[in-house]
Amino acid sequence: MDRPPHESQRSGEKKSTNSGNQFIFYMLIFATMAGFFALFFNWHNSVEFDYREFEELVKQSSKEPAKTTGYIEINRGNAKNPDIWRYSNIRDVKVGDREITGQVTQEEVSPKSDKKPGTLQQPRGVKFRVNKSTEIDQGISDLLGKYNVKYGWLKPGFFQVYGPMLMITAIFILVLVFISRRIGGAGSPMAFGRSRGKLYAQEGLGVTFDDVAGIDEAVEELKEVVDFLSSPEKYQRLGGRIPKGVLLVGPPGTGKTMLAKGVAGEAGVPFFSLSGSDFVEMFVGVGAARVRDMFQQAQSKSPCIIFIDELDALGKTRGSSVVGGHDEREQTLNALLVEMDGFDSNSGVIVLAATNRPETLDPALLRPGRFDRHVLVDRPDVRGREATLKVHVKNVKLADGVDLAKVAAITSGFCGADLANLVNEAALLAARANRTAVTMHEFNEGVERVTAGLEKRQRIIHEDEKQRIAYHECGHALVADSLPNTDPVHKISIIPRGLAALGYTIQRPEEDRYLITKTELEARIQVLLAGTVAEELVFEDVSSGAQNDLERATEIARNMVMQFGMSRLGRVNYKDSAHSPFLPAGDGSLNTTHSEQTSHEIDQEVKQIIDDGISKVRHILSARRETLVALSKRLLECEVMDADELREIVDRTSSSPKIVPGTESTGFKAPAEENSEDADGTSVENATKQADEETA
Repeated sequence: MDRPPHESQRSGEKKSTNSGNQFIFYMLIFATMAGFFALFFNWHNSVEFDYREFEELVKQSSKEPAKTTGYIEINRGNAKNPDIWRYSNIRDVKVGDREITGQVTQEEVSPKSDKKPGTLQQPRGVKFRVNKSTEIDQGISDLLGKYNVKYGWLKPGFFQVYGPMLMITAIFILVLVFISRRIGGAGSPMAFGRSRGKLYAQEGLGVTFDDVAGIDEAVEELKEVVDFLSSPEKYQRLGGRIPKGVLLVGPPGTGKTMLAKGVAGEAGVPFFSLSGSDFVEMFVGVGAARVRDMFQQAQSKSPCIIFIDELDALGKTRGSSVVGGHDEREQTLNALLVEMDGFDSNSGVIVLAATNRPETLDPALLRPGRFDRHVLVDRPDVRGREATLKVHVKNVKLADGVDLAKVAAITSGFCGADLANLVNEAALLAARANRTAVTMHEFNEGVERVTAGLEKRQRIIHEDEKQRIAYHECGHALVADSLPNTDPVHKISIIPRGLAALGYTIQRPEEDRYLITKTELEARIQVLLAGTVAEELVFEDVSSGAQNDLERATEIARNMVMQFGMSRLGRVNYKDSAHSPFLPAGDGSLNTTHSEQTSHEIDQEVKQIIDDGISKVRHILSARRETLVALSKRLLECEVMDADELREIVDRTSSSPKIVPGTESTGFKAPAEENSEDADGTSVENATKQADEETA
């Protein structure tokens, strides 16, 4: 994509400003140090006499040699280690208000004892300085006149007069600059009203749209914005205008922030990035001031882009607080609304925002004119997952047998962050096994680690419990294999994984599905109930291991009654919930809009669905008990069973064809007829995992 010619100036503008400020700061430090050095050198490069020594030197410099020696000798050392110097020929005497200066000839007579012989200094002219007080001005004049020493009056220089004051001022300024830099950062009292947005240079990010895969539709929408910034005349000649705001919505981990980085890397204009929480402070008015400051900075560099991550921290619906209005947050939101599309709205500033809770945003923020375009960044399909995997494996050494299409097929429901984590887990597993490349085995193990958790082979489980777990998991697998409209069983294991799974059965869909039928939901419930029913048939007792199965089965049954209208209560939706479509439901706080009698009927319908499922599962497992026993014995021996081994044992021990509930006669006889065509209904969720919860 062609970029404007001023791109390099824009991208390096912030760096140049910072460099200029640092240059001025360093020059001020250098000037201060130079002044100190000059003052120190001026003081210490001259000989200092006291007034008595000066008076004696003047007397000895008299023009009458019969009465004088012409010099004086001064011991600069001490009695034990003398250092005697001879001074003569005083000249160029200048008398000032505070000191007397001039020239004198200096000669070393007796060096210190620590000096080597023959190192005496030869006579040379040096400056001298004598401190004086104003009371002896007349005495100095008389002294110099008496002994015919020519002198003049010392006129102080600029540095001598103003030097100390300038030094003190420079030190004070340096201290102020240092303190302001220390306390002027984010969160300091000195920067309350300043925006915390960071200006990024295009070459500093290293991310482009080529690094964003699996969400092609969202990329195309944002490419149009970047293209508008690069060549606006292409759209303006047709009457189009640049969008003022683009809102990215989608589940966590789908690549909203990565898309923003791609825009920053492609735009060729200044790019400000900050979070919605950067505007929130405990002091009322601070957030609004930061919004205004941010847009002022952006307007000075327009055209530019402002990216606000986690917009829901700033733009929640006003008046939605339970305890009353939040003045600070509402004032901040009002400032943002005015800046985006107010009486004097900013032009040339595009606001790019991301959130996974669009239902909480204020309607005034979502209207056209502020956020003109809403871009859905959803979980990728199988082709998108394959493209995303290709991006993440660029720096990973893969073995020849790795098929990314197969990896994409077994990761239904994974988002971009999940796939990046999967690739990293596979690379770590290969490195742990000292392999030279990552194979399909590491990818399969990585999927299980991501979905089921870490394998715990060291956990000691009693043989009775292990046998119960084996029958439990084989019950899941056998019912899933016996029913139509279920996902194929991929793996059965009695090795503990994760926090509380003592065993697990993994079903993997064969393709992506976006709708699910009533028969498929009933089949899911029956598969979930198969574990506890198998325990009941074999051990005539049930355990707490089915807690998670019962919870999930009850949730599906309740959704069938309250949301999907799949019960005798009719096609009515009884569930009024405001939870996010992109986030899992939290505490499940619902607004009840039906009566207690209706709630009782709903509970009865949920129980009826569960009871019907248990009846059908008990019928299947009773008819195929021999297969259940064979599967359990084999699973106890090998601990892990794949789909091929499951299929082989089922075909060997089962004389009847696949059992379809409702088509078999009473007793344990095989059906006379059956549906010979398998329905390959697949799951809408991620690779389904039957995880048995461990009791507390």
